[in-house]
Amino acid sequence: MTERLLQFIWQMQYFNKADLRTTDNEFLHIIHPGRFNTDQGPDFREACITIDKTTWVGNIELHVKASGWKLHCHHEDNNYNNIILHVVWENDFPVEDRWGNAMPTLVLADRVSKIVLQRYEELMLAQTAIPCSGSISLVPELVWSSWKARMVSERLMGKVQIVEEHLKETNGHWEEVFWWMLARNFGITVNSDAFEAVARTLPVNLLSKHKNQIHQLESFLMGQAGLLAANFKEDYPRMLQKEYRFYRKKYNLKAIHEPVHFLRMRPGNFPTVRLAQLAMLIHQSSHLFCKIKSASGLQHIKNMLMLTANDYWHYHYRFDEASPYKEKMLGRAMADNIIINTVIPVVFGYGHIKQEQLYKNKALQWLEETAAEQNRITRQWTVLGLPNHSAYDSQAYTGLFKTYCSYKNCLSCAVGTAILKRSV
Repeated sequence: MTERLLQFIWQMQYFNKADLRTTDNEFLHIIHPGRFNTDQGPDFREACITIDKTTWVGNIELHVKASGWKLHCHHEDNNYNNIILHVVWENDFPVEDRWGNAMPTLVLADRVSKIVLQRYEELMLAQTAIPCSGSISLVPELVWSSWKARMVSERLMGKVQIVEEHLKETNGHWEEVFWWMLARNFGITVNSDAFEAVARTLPVNLLSKHKNQIHQLESFLMGQAGLLAANFKEDYPRMLQKEYRFYRKKYNLKAIHEPVHFLRMRPGNFPTVRLAQLAMLIHQSSHLFCKIKSASGLQHIKNMLMLTANDYWHYHYRFDEASPYKEKMLGRAMADNIIINTVIPVVFGYGHIKQEQLYKNKALQWLEETAAEQNRITRQWTVLGLPNHSAYDSQAYTGLFKTYCSYKNCLSCAVGTAILKRSV
């Protein structure tokens, strides 16, 4: 037994309530178990119970062993003055309040189904990445649909916090915030920090002055990323190097300190290729976030992202290293990745912060219209027979896995609680 499990059992009232009595043999009736408290103080607040025909309203504290009351010094803490019931698994020590009065105590050890305890133990001891994988068929579809909606909301709100932090740093400049997050997304996981750092050194108003000159945009991005410091043989990187040196001095640009990485990466994801594609996106558009949030449909945004780096990169993945001809298109998978991880979170964040439901609804609709992510996490769910039809599904599974399954936080998960409920 753990204290968290005991709290869960009390919160859900998953125990035999027939002929309830306190340890002093007083009749006990639970009118309301209280509101679970995640802050400092008693475990449950605003509970209502009746003890021998007297109704009490106040707080309830739980411990696996009754001695935990004194061990945690609750008898000396004013936050625990209004305890009306002490709920324990094992009554190993008589408990008194700070005034020396015996604390009404309820023992639950003999009132909880052994199957609940067994199933909880199975979840906690499971060796699989998804603890409930062996029992997932017990979960009703209604539980899944509502919990997936909650997971998508939690995941988006987590990204909204990042948007809010960036807004503070940019004094409320939405285009700048979108630029930072877009650049980070282009860096994939390996180079995300470096790409965001580059974006922070190149304000959107500076880039807009040069948007008609693709080679100047490339020189800014490549130079700030530290990719123009070599002694090049080819004319194109030499030209970029010359441009960068001129504008670095003109704008007093400071290159970033974070290194960019090429190792253990597919050539199509090399930082040189991704920065060249990012430069082309800037070249082909202006006021990017304004256009995206006002887009009538997702296809319009996909069309904006169907871009190709300039001609030099058709024959290169890195400077001075020729390769067979291949157009360096952004690709559908990368476009979807940008939509899922940048476009939708920022549009949703805009709707949340501006309190305009239209944009939140638009973001959620785009999530359902975007292809599902296929990766290590989503495959663990589909192998269990769960559908993964859109990015709405894959984002829900990702949030569920990272926030709940990875920490075996089953008692706070609707899927885990549904499985335990079937045991009651």
